[in-house]
Amino acid sequence: MASSYVQKVIRSVKKSNPHQPEFIQALEEVLHSLEPLFLKDPKYQQNGILERIVEPERQIMFRVAWTDDKGRVQVNRGYRVQFNSALGPYKGGFRFHPSVNLSILKFLGFEQIFKNSLSGLSIGGAKGGSDFDPKGKSDAEVMRFCQAFMTEAFRYIGSTIDVPAGDIGVGAREIGYMFGQYKRLTSSFEGVLTGKGLKWGGSLARKEATGYGSVYFASNMLKARNMDLEGATCAVSGSGNVAIYTIEKLYQLGAKPVTASDSRGCIYHPGGINLDALKQVKEVERASLARYAELCKDAKYIPAKEYPKDQHPVWNVPCKLAFPSATQNEVSGADAANLIKNGCVLVCEGANMPSTPEAVEAFLQAGLAFGPGKCANAGGVSTSQLEMAQNASMQSWTFEEVDAKLKNIMANIFKAAHETAEEFGVPGNYVLGGNIAGFRKVADSMIEQGLY
Repeated sequence: MASSYVQKVIRSVKKSNPHQPEFIQALEEVLHSLEPLFLKDPKYQQNGILERIVEPERQIMFRVAWTDDKGRVQVNRGYRVQFNSALGPYKGGFRFHPSVNLSILKFLGFEQIFKNSLSGLSIGGAKGGSDFDPKGKSDAEVMRFCQAFMTEAFRYIGSTIDVPAGDIGVGAREIGYMFGQYKRLTSSFEGVLTGKGLKWGGSLARKEATGYGSVYFASNMLKARNMDLEGATCAVSGSGNVAIYTIEKLYQLGAKPVTASDSRGCIYHPGGINLDALKQVKEVERASLARYAELCKDAKYIPAKEYPKDQHPVWNVPCKLAFPSATQNEVSGADAANLIKNGCVLVCEGANMPSTPEAVEAFLQAGLAFGPGKCANAGGVSTSQLEMAQNASMQSWTFEEVDAKLKNIMANIFKAAHETAEEFGVPGNYVLGGNIAGFRKVADSMIEQGLY
């Protein structure tokens, strides 16, 4: 039976990967939703696809030694998990954050396989990063770290091998420093990193893409229910690129976002988030959201220490639409209950796996329109691939051209998830629809390419 096959693989992975809860969580969510596919077509079990796809093709871990501004030696750990290359060169971000470990990167890399598959573009799945924290570091310290990191990582990447992008803690500054070091080490100017500066190979709309894409996916979900974004009150978590440009696109399409958050607290602005103030605080000053409350006196700031342990105030605000756009497992079962109680009809994940399994189950049981991250936040990696295409052809597209391509990609991802959910008798279940649609393309490619 398919269920025994899935359970056998999960048991094996748990045994060989103890103490990796984030990876196991992502694995179980995907594998259980694939059971209808295994019942329908035995070729995947016969070809050992699950056993192969849950094991990264390559896991790289290395020491990163650098000096701080006082001349003291600091040491961090660097990683690159190259998960699957069936569809193209590995593609996935570098994350610099104290929480980075192998479990988190394997969960992100595993999810990336299917997200990239759903995009319809020729890219495989990977993830990497370091437990280095850019917060509170000078530009010179960040540069020295990035140069040390790339001195190790450059051996494993390349424009047709592995093309990393940015992620949490890795923005244009960090990409620039790493690209410069790659160029120094290889004497090669190539599209090896995405998220580059616009003057030297970057793509317009890349910074906005994940947030914009999430809103485009939400719009498609609403359209399927004969609804739209116009006038909808929206709760958004996070205050990085994803959250900021989710808020920007929501305003462009007529909605009203009223929240934002960071690791130190949450803003609730009933009149609507002041986008200029938010960008000033987070993109220019790189300050806490407490600063936003100083600039916008009618906004309420709630420090993180006042949060109940299993609840986040962002999800206790009356809203029609919710956009978790910060980090993994930020929406608990209790948060889901609050959202449902307060009249929320749609949850669209701009972050990677921001909803716990209990929250996802509650959303599906309540009949909410739920856009899982591997569908809804695929806009960033999709536009990264568009940057790769521009680099390869030595062209530069306008913002409008890239945005139009992004909007079309998100519509196609929705269509694939929607039609696959209907094919398997669970209309509107984009978790199952997205997982099966993404998996099937990768698995078929692996079978066609033989054992490798």
